[in-house]
Amino acid sequence: MTRVGLTTVALVFALLPPSAAADATSARHYAESRSGVVSFAFIDSQGRLHGYQPNLRYRSASLVKAMILVAYLRRVSWGALPLEASARAQLDTMITRSDNLAANWAYDRIGKGPTLDALARRVQMRSFAAAGYWAYSQTSARDQVAFFARLERLVPPAYRAYALRLLRGIVPSQRWGIPRAARGWRISFKGGWFESRHLWHQVAVLERGKTRLVLAVLTDRNPSDAYGRATIEGIARRLLVRY
Repeated sequence: MTRVGLTTVALVFALLPPSAAADATSARHYAESRSGVVSFAFIDSQGRLHGYQPNLRYRSASLVKAMILVAYLRRVSWGALPLEASARAQLDTMITRSDNLAANWAYDRIGKGPTLDALARRVQMRSFAAAGYWAYSQTSARDQVAFFARLERLVPPAYRAYALRLLRGIVPSQRWGIPRAARGWRISFKGGWFESRHLWHQVAVLERGKTRLVLAVLTDRNPSDAYGRATIEGIARRLLVRY
């Protein structure tokens, strides 16, 4: 079986087992049927990449906060930034509650856009471009699965457990979309949204036993906020049905 690396541009369905191909095709057809703009990228349990418009660029909204967290912890490991109680409080709030003021604080301290662009190059996030205001950074579904697939390795060993605790500790009110479709899985994730334009995104690593999956769903111009969240959940359910 051919393994499709994250650097492969083409998304190959013909090489997959019939069941996996059917699930990916079902998710793609569902995405095509939804109003607004929809993309997804999915790394299955064999490390193969599936997707629908995976390289389409969107404003990242709060998805980029996971990158800010990793960049901050890398700088802590170099001795360039502290991780005292007040810093932990800011990072905790930025991730678990998606607090924007905490993100502003952390973004300033890591050196803003150039630091995130350098991190993106390290992970081969081809569509990513940081912005002066972090939420306007450009990204794609493929970028996000590339980053989350490598997130644990990007975080220095001394801080991995801390980073994962935050990404697994998102408050209940923000556990829509993929978490609703993935009950019974251990999930590390981050969501992002702009309610003013009905933009809703989510990216997650899902683990159960020896199975590990990575999924990102990005949407924009939804008819409503609830519709966008439902699109993310619907794609996730179709991709997870056989696991």
